[in-house]
Amino acid sequence: TSDNDLSVRHHRFNLLHFHCHRCYQLMGNECINANAKYCGECIQAGAKCGWCTDPNFLKQGETVSSRCDEVESLIKRGCNLTLIENPVGKQRVLKNIPVTNRGKNKKLKPEEITQIQPQKLDITLRSGEPQSFNLTFKRAEDYPIDLYYLMDLSYSMKDDLENVKNLGTSLMLEMTKITSDFRIGFGSFVEKTVMPYISTTPAKLLNPCTGDQTCTSPFSYKNVLKLTSNGSLFNTLVGQQHISGNLDSPEGGFDAIMQVAVCGDQIGWRNVTRLLVFSTDAGFHFAGDGKLGGIVLPNDGKCHLENNIYTMSHYYDYPSIAHLVQKLSDNNIQTIFAVTEEFQPVYQELKNLIPKSAVGTLSANSSNVINLIVDAYNSLSSEVILENSKLPDGVTIAYTAHCKNGVVNEGENGRKCSNISIGDEVKFSISITSKGCPTKTKLKPIKIKPLGFTEELEIHLNFICECECHKKGIKDSPDCHFGNGTYECGACRCNEGRVGRNCECSSNEISTEDMDLACRNKNSTDICSNNGECVCGKCECKTRENPNERYSGKYCECDNFNCDRSGNLLCGGHGRCECGKCVCDPMWSESACDCSLDKSTCLASNKQECNGRGTCKCGSCKCTDPKFQGPTCETCPTCPGVCAEHKECVECKAFGTGEKKDTCQQECSDFNLIEVKSRDKLPQPHETPYPVMHCKERDANDCWFYYTYAVKNKTEKVVHVVEKPECPTGPDIVPIVIGVVVGIVLIGLALLFIWKLLMIIHDRREFAKFEKEKMNAKWDTGENPIYKSAVTTVVNPKYEGK
Repeated sequence: TSDNDLSVRHHRFNLLHFHCHRCYQLMGNECINANAKYCGECIQAGAKCGWCTDPNFLKQGETVSSRCDEVESLIKRGCNLTLIENPVGKQRVLKNIPVTNRGKNKKLKPEEITQIQPQKLDITLRSGEPQSFNLTFKRAEDYPIDLYYLMDLSYSMKDDLENVKNLGTSLMLEMTKITSDFRIGFGSFVEKTVMPYISTTPAKLLNPCTGDQTCTSPFSYKNVLKLTSNGSLFNTLVGQQHISGNLDSPEGGFDAIMQVAVCGDQIGWRNVTRLLVFSTDAGFHFAGDGKLGGIVLPNDGKCHLENNIYTMSHYYDYPSIAHLVQKLSDNNIQTIFAVTEEFQPVYQELKNLIPKSAVGTLSANSSNVINLIVDAYNSLSSEVILENSKLPDGVTIAYTAHCKNGVVNEGENGRKCSNISIGDEVKFSISITSKGCPTKTKLKPIKIKPLGFTEELEIHLNFICECECHKKGIKDSPDCHFGNGTYECGACRCNEGRVGRNCECSSNEISTEDMDLACRNKNSTDICSNNGECVCGKCECKTRENPNERYSGKYCECDNFNCDRSGNLLCGGHGRCECGKCVCDPMWSESACDCSLDKSTCLASNKQECNGRGTCKCGSCKCTDPKFQGPTCETCPTCPGVCAEHKECVECKAFGTGEKKDTCQQECSDFNLIEVKSRDKLPQPHETPYPVMHCKERDANDCWFYYTYAVKNKTEKVVHVVEKPECPTGPDIVPIVIGVVVGIVLIGLALLFIWKLLMIIHDRREFAKFEKEKMNAKWDTGENPIYKSAVTTVVNPKYEGK
């Protein structure tokens, strides 16, 4: 690829980059598109938007909304950076207790254990500007656990009840391996006490079971034992329970789960890990099924326990799944569904709808319930999932999880980390962004917490809806036409019914004949050059579809888009258009700003402008020497190289060899020769104020010699040469001879071995053939094949046997 091709490609890349930048400006300048009338409206348009408070910033014909633009654009348009309102968001940590580090031997109360950090933040948001922070979660060792066992006591669970009667002490013993602070409770459920779920005949209400089976009266939900650390009491009370019965297969378990979730005082929940084990061998009723029994009121999600019995099952419908999810999440309860294999698919689907829940397969008689609970707890506690409360309108939140072993989760998976062991610490990067300002003035704090845990991060949000200069606004300012507006942030914010840059007109008298006359340019009949409207005797120029294109001037006679173009770009992409003329950026000139004054593109590899053989014009070389060409006049197809050009002279002067050794004094006296010890002593390009060319050539003895060629002070030629050439060393004969001899011997031995092997194979084949023929030979032992009888019989032909 030639230098010229590279230059063309570089120019095309710059054009493409500029086109893309212009496309972004046209489509994405949210500041101009907002058409903001005051500073607060401007800064809500986007994070890049600024408001120029300079009173003299606007040009004639420009509207107040022209003060709102991207900060970089405002500076280019002449607004001092100190006069630009561009507030930024901030955050403040209000509570930041480090996560707890302790072992089982160090006893702490549950409220003294910290698993997330920080705990409280105050964040001020600017529209479009994200505020990011980190949240640390560490799973504490020996964290207390409350476990409530909720069991289906319909008749099909009769054998299961027998195994659960000793669950208390056994489970307590097993859970002490996980925590030293464990409590257990027990509740049971059957079904709503109305038809068609149960039989309401008096006899069936007393004993719903058939035959000689004795069962207790049906009930919806009963809290048998609130959470306790006494495992023996659990065994005693559960041992007193009896099976009941109902008519249909699905059970009323959802009613029971709702009451367990919302009746915190009666159940005895603490602010620790809360586990609910739901044990059944049947399906479930949910919202809408109550209509079968004439129950139409939706479940209210409140506690209705009297004497530890749910009393409103006949009044309220079953809760919906979404309602259960909300209440379980609000009360930080993690659910373990212990169900028989037959109903595994149903409860697996339910698990997918309830965060922080698990499903275990219950054996036919619940004999494996302890292992099931321990395995499910380990599964639940090894995963942390963050959730947040409802966000204000226009506010979004994004999570990135930094989990164990360098795993990073983003997007929807950014909320969770898996495979967390006790004592492991993970971090979450959280980013909060707002768009505009919320309509409500009083907002609830946002709360972020790990599902199934009571600890949470509380975030108080504030919003930047007005500029700082708004506070200094002068209400009914005389600068706004006798007090018809508030002067703030360098402009008038007009009162209701007033218009104009200085609120000088009433909205009822915007257009009159006298005012129109003041909006005509000299003898023109066009009002505001047909590019604007006459408001209060002054032109307010139209806005164009392209927000970067503007009309300006007293009569809107100027614009910033009708200037000379180069490469289909306004002002060549290197300037701005002002009233029909290009104002070029530094280092650019000409009417379309397409002539670069930067001469760095004309520097040749020897650091000379156009290689000393041309002139630099508009960033490219015009070669004056016809032999040379290319973007820097370095390409010369008919010229010998510098190194090749001076090779013979350097060789003869330094080593006395070569084609010019006899004429060296006459032909090679135009440069000074300096010898150096080694190649690293040769001058380097960055060490000299003049360009240096490094050369490597082969001499008459087939040796390499190294030298540099330079022009000092534009006239003095200097050559530095390494005093000893590098000659290739001859081969070492002895190892070669030994190698050849050894090779011949080894090859001979190999051939003998192969010959011997072939002979052995041939002999064995011949011997086998002989043995085969010997086996096949058959001799008749009754007659000698070469024996001939000694008797000859002759018959007389005349003999007739008479």
